[in-house]
Amino acid sequence: MSEIRNRGTGDILIAVVDGLKGFPEAISAVYPETIVQTCIVHLIRYSMQFASWKERMAIATLLKPIYKADSTELAQHLVEFDQRSWGRKYPAIAQSWQRNWEQVIPFFAFAPEVRKIIYTTNAIESLHSQVRKAVRGRGHFPSDEAASKLIWLVLRNISAKWKSPPIVWHAVKAQLALQFQDRFIINP
Repeated sequence: MSEIRNRGTGDILIAVVDGLKGFPEAISAVYPETIVQTCIVHLIRYSMQFASWKERMAIATLLKPIYKADSTELAQHLVEFDQRSWGRKYPAIAQSWQRNWEQVIPFFAFAPEVRKIIYTTNAIESLHSQVRKAVRGRGHFPSDEAASKLIWLVLRNISAKWKSPPIVWHAVKAQLALQFQDRFIINP
């Protein structure tokens, strides 16, 4: 994180992490004002590891009200999950959510437009994987410009295949400007 700061990144508004131990602390040490958010999808996947294949759909359905709630009052949903038969059968699921609770609750401070972007790191991980695959297959490059051109072409091809509904960026920017005020800067 110090190296990122040294390269010119002055501020990070939101960091979405996938559960790597110590990473939230490292981010907070260098960027104390950054909101550190756990990847909700990674947390759900981790929760599903404790359940049998037959029961995963039912458990996922019970977890949905927790991360789809409008506010942190969703803690009631977590308590309800913990007290139901699934919570008794798989106590590690509720415990994993409780352990990560400090990195889950920032999610609920955001409007739905922003939540749509920050609930998972899957898109970023997929993008990195595809770029790595293209670069690894080439071996070495005669210049930095050649590497940059390949990465640009890979990104162009990847973005042409995206099928998810487009993000309404003007609404996202408005929400981020309200949330972060002076820290949210749009370069002209």
